[in-house]
Amino acid sequence: MLSSIVRHTVLGVIPARFASSRFPGKPLAVVAGKSMLRHVWERASLAGSLSRLLIATDDDRIFAEARRFGAMIRMTSPEHSSGTERVAEVAASDSASLVVNIQGDEPLIEPTAIDAAVNGLIEHPECDMCTLKKRIQDQRELVNPNVVKVVTSLDGNAIYFSRLPIPYETGIGVVHYKHIGLYVYRRDFLLRYAQLPAGPLEKAERLEQLRALENGCRIHVVETDYDSIGVDTPEDLERVADLLAAGVRRTMKNHG
Repeated sequence: MLSSIVRHTVLGVIPARFASSRFPGKPLAVVAGKSMLRHVWERASLAGSLSRLLIATDDDRIFAEARRFGAMIRMTSPEHSSGTERVAEVAASDSASLVVNIQGDEPLIEPTAIDAAVNGLIEHPECDMCTLKKRIQDQRELVNPNVVKVVTSLDGNAIYFSRLPIPYETGIGVVHYKHIGLYVYRRDFLLRYAQLPAGPLEKAERLEQLRALENGCRIHVVETDYDSIGVDTPEDLERVADLLAAGVRRTMKNHG
């Protein structure tokens, strides 16, 4: 799968900020003996598609932690209102043709999911960016506004993202997908996108990716089995700790 990727330079960026209304300092929260930031870094480092990987922050504490475990780190402006803007600042001074925005609060990120999104954009040169979707199996997710849904065209490009169930019909044979928030951008598009004002759909849904659609961007969407587990609260961190511990136990059992 990675044979087509070698023609591109791919920069992975993990935006990380200390301030968080629900969980201040969460990149530095320790789970299974490591900071969450380090877990994300180590998992993303396993993606074969990335030419370079770095962390972008505006906080000295996060900078020091990244340096401690040997990550590449870039200090960025404290004025950014989103991780996308932070990633764009880094991309502006980098020559990579493709840029991956890797969420800093997903310590269980699958490296193969990163590779799938990168390859999806490479295979669709007509598109400006690429992201992921996963089939919804649990109907509770369909009606949960915190689970973002996506519908795509027959050629796999995003038509719309919403917090409401889309499509409306929920009968037999209708498939619903949730959006997995991993993004790959063409560098030139990302630099333009970060400068665009929020549109009415983005404001209504509180979904930044709608800014791209409102401005005529084509977003390719790759289906995946990967299910993101973000950490927004200390309770989420406990859940991740349990999953990591379960993974260790499985590994020990398989090698026992």
